[in-house]
Amino acid sequence: MLSHPLAVATVLAVLPGVSGCGGDTEAQPPAWPDAAAYEAELDTWRQGRITSVAGADGWTTLAGLHWLDRARHSVGSDSGNTIVLPPSAPRRLGILERSAGGVRFEAAPGARVASNGVPVDTLLLATDAEGAKPTILEVGSLTLRVIDRSGKLALRVKDSLHAARAQFKGLEYFPVDTSWRVHARLVPHNGPRTIQVIDVLGQVQSYQSPGALEFRHGGRSYRLDAVIEPGVKDLFVMFRDLTSTGDTYPAGRYLYAAVPDSSGYTVLDFNRAYNPPCAFTELATCPLPPRQNLLPIPVRAGELRYYAPRKKAKA
Repeated sequence: MLSHPLAVATVLAVLPGVSGCGGDTEAQPPAWPDAAAYEAELDTWRQGRITSVAGADGWTTLAGLHWLDRARHSVGSDSGNTIVLPPSAPRRLGILERSAGGVRFEAAPGARVASNGVPVDTLLLATDAEGAKPTILEVGSLTLRVIDRSGKLALRVKDSLHAARAQFKGLEYFPVDTSWRVHARLVPHNGPRTIQVIDVLGQVQSYQSPGALEFRHGGRSYRLDAVIEPGVKDLFVMFRDLTSTGDTYPAGRYLYAAVPDSSGYTVLDFNRAYNPPCAFTELATCPLPPRQNLLPIPVRAGELRYYAPRKKAKA
């Protein structure tokens, strides 16, 4: 993913003191909602998690990740194609051609391909660069889109009938612990800062970071660098903690926090800490938490490690 300076400026503009209007009085954190409202809100969020993982376009539908490392690729289920799709696809689906103008798709004669339900013969494909909505090609139960990872393009293939989706086991969580719903203050960096993180593929992804979220738990202070994802308003936090050696996903977990309000505070709700997509598929491009975001304590809140169904042993 690429950095987004405009989004950084938007975040900094609402921080106390950054606009030049800060006062000497220490800001106070906002009040908590009532318990019933919080439980209902958390339940709604968990239902959304199931959709994002096991819905028709969820992470368990990933069926292919093909890097566009040449100017022209043939696409289809036949093994003679440079990009081989699942068997349900036509033997010859079409051609992907890279140029200075982007990636152009041309359907093979007789191949039925649509985008937003409209049949297409040729189409210039938008990518997800800078948080944009990519063009999605529809072929039966398959969808194809081009993703951009720091300037490297790949064809992502999803299949709503993928076995991983059919075998989805559900999500499990630590018991809700309201002590892990903490007030956090965003401490701005001294000037714009870019954080470079390694993803699961060993590639470098760059993010703009407006500052560190500082919070207290168990009488001690901690801080986590927050970053901005292109096209996303909330702050994004990648972190690991001492549960990552067993109860939670080894690579770490993710968390979002709202942009700080006028008091200078936001909320870090670790009950909403969740597993990255790579916990469910080997075909994701998950960024890994930066070194400074390793918490030296166990965070027993949020989503537990996902154990995928094992393949049956041959008799």
